[in-house]
Amino acid sequence: MGGLLAWCADAPAQQRDRSMQFVSEFPLVGDDGQRVPNHSVKLPGPIGQMPGVVVAANPAGKTVLVEFYDLNCPYCRMASTDIGDMVDLDPQLKLVLVPFPVLGIASIEASRVELAVAKLGTPLQFYKFYRTIYSERGVADGTRALEVARGLGLDATALTKLGDSDEVTAEMKAHVRLGNALGLAATPSFIIDGVAILGYPGRYRLQAIVDAASTCGKVMC
Repeated sequence: MGGLLAWCADAPAQQRDRSMQFVSEFPLVGDDGQRVPNHSVKLPGPIGQMPGVVVAANPAGKTVLVEFYDLNCPYCRMASTDIGDMVDLDPQLKLVLVPFPVLGIASIEASRVELAVAKLGTPLQFYKFYRTIYSERGVADGTRALEVARGLGLDATALTKLGDSDEVTAEMKAHVRLGNALGLAATPSFIIDGVAILGYPGRYRLQAIVDAASTCGKVMC
């Protein structure tokens, strides 16, 4: 746990380090007219096959959108609704969710429950958990995460036991290490067609990126 907390203390997040000078490898501009930080990445393998990562929507989709998110990130909350609409409208958009608890102890506590949900529940239940957390206000901590999971019919005792396990701790650390290795210095961050997009660019720009990846195989046609 100590290593995870140490990384969290140093990890820059969009909402607290908006002035950081990020690389913009591709000339992407967000819905707010600001440049969208991005850079190419080389993945060590299929992220969707990592323990604790969930293919949450359209598993047969050809265009893969990977989101690294923290349950206490307000920009992630904003993105969740828009992305939900996108995957509902586009059966070819495959959504891969990577829990990325970098915003403090509450996020780590909530993510322990979340990773237990990934093991004990179905992908649909996991996605409902994700959407429900973001539909509510307030801090997402372990207690609130358990309440949401119970509402999905999952056993709180089993979730708590699994969430406190070394297995789940190792998964959280692996997710944080991967995000660090990929240079994901903001929440949310997205990976699509070998490009990391840091921060939420807005619904229209994200849709344009997905459309370009679907049509041209790259983030810009």
